[in-house]
Amino acid sequence: MLDRQTAVILPLIRREIAGRYRGSWLGLLWSLITPLFMLGVYTFVFGFVLKTRWTAANDGGAAHSTTEFAVVLFAGLLVFQFFAEVVARAPLLVLSNKNYVKKIVFPIEVLPVVAIGAALFHVGVSLVVLLVFVFGVFGSIPWTFILAPLVIAPLVLLILGLSWFLAAIGVYFRDISQFIAPIITAMMFMSPIFFPRTTMPDWLQPLMFLNPLTLPVEAMREVVVFGQQPNWTALGLYSLVALAAAVLGYQFFQITRRGFADVL
Repeated sequence: MLDRQTAVILPLIRREIAGRYRGSWLGLLWSLITPLFMLGVYTFVFGFVLKTRWTAANDGGAAHSTTEFAVVLFAGLLVFQFFAEVVARAPLLVLSNKNYVKKIVFPIEVLPVVAIGAALFHVGVSLVVLLVFVFGVFGSIPWTFILAPLVIAPLVLLILGLSWFLAAIGVYFRDISQFIAPIITAMMFMSPIFFPRTTMPDWLQPLMFLNPLTLPVEAMREVVVFGQQPNWTALGLYSLVALAAAVLGYQFFQITRRGFADVL
């Protein structure tokens, strides 16, 4: 069963990546241009217009320069873009692949896996770009960058569970996709992407961990930019919650899929 699903997933991921840029002049270069463009926009707005600086408690209160702020910002945006790309598409995954639903031999539960696989390709490209910027701005790349896969893995599980749940709900309630976009935007501004969590009041800091982006954003920044190891205890608890979400999301998808063909 697993071999059959793997044989389906890998070609679909390749087709998903190639199909996104098919017919464009720059092709796969867009996977590099897009994050750089967004980084430039956010850096200009927050770094030059609003003159935001990154000042964390563990830095001794020293404010980073605009270029250093851009690197720190990019690390957070990398995690957010991965989350947003998959979750925003999740409610439409089954609806946009109706032909697969009516094929008994096709495992439609792999659709969220394919979406995540394609998004991870863009994460890999962005991570390479980030490492180049880290070297250019700070003069070296910390060895802790090799821990980045361990940081992103729990988030992959969480997104997978959410995608299965949203993909199933989206078949029966088409309006769910309209709610996702503003929720994702709110999650971006309520996570420590543009500011350190430590700048918030003490009573509010623990509440920020209710946002599933908070821990991965901070951990990615620690291992890739600051050369610090993540909070392994917190990451372990996050992994358990993410695993539970993936299992529950999969079970929900398998139960509700029985009525997909009738609704579609």
